[in-house]
Amino acid sequence: MKSALAVFAITASAFALPAAAQVDKSAFYLGAGVGQSKAKDWCTGAGGFSCDDKKTAWKAFGGYQFNRYLSAELGYANLGKFTASGFGLTDEAKVTAWDLSAIGAWPVMASGLSIFGRLGAYRAKVKEDSTIGSGSHDNNDLTLGFGLQYDFTRNLGVRGEWQRYQKVGGGDVALGAGIGEKSNLDVFGVSALWRF
Repeated sequence: MKSALAVFAITASAFALPAAAQVDKSAFYLGAGVGQSKAKDWCTGAGGFSCDDKKTAWKAFGGYQFNRYLSAELGYANLGKFTASGFGLTDEAKVTAWDLSAIGAWPVMASGLSIFGRLGAYRAKVKEDSTIGSGSHDNNDLTLGFGLQYDFTRNLGVRGEWQRYQKVGGGDVALGAGIGEKSNLDVFGVSALWRF
């Protein structure tokens, strides 16, 4: 009986805490996530080449939430290794990025659910290796996204998000014919965050 009461008390607390979480969310936070990235334009025009332009991506991030509506966030993402091959040639591009974003959130329910959008800038590194050479190059551009966040408690939240890194890549080491061109990279993922 005592264990049943303990389980009931924990369950009731878990459902009651999200409402309390709306009171004050000013805090530093850390988080991590995983998802799928797609290099939208990386293989356009690559007739006769097979293209692997969808990869598993992961990220780690930290930020400060000023209030219920505004946060600043710094993140690091491994966006995957994209491959094109054909006619005896191969080209692989591994993409990583740092990004700094402002995040605006709008609570849609008192239970802890909110919709959010992000806008910021990134610095990407593309390490490219092909049968005609290898090298790496960096570039900067905008990142943006939107998603949903649910706060289970004042400390613990979960996100589902789409994020775009605009015009990544475009270095000198490319096979031509539309391979290795600058590409928008879209990431669909889930992540968890912890507020301190």
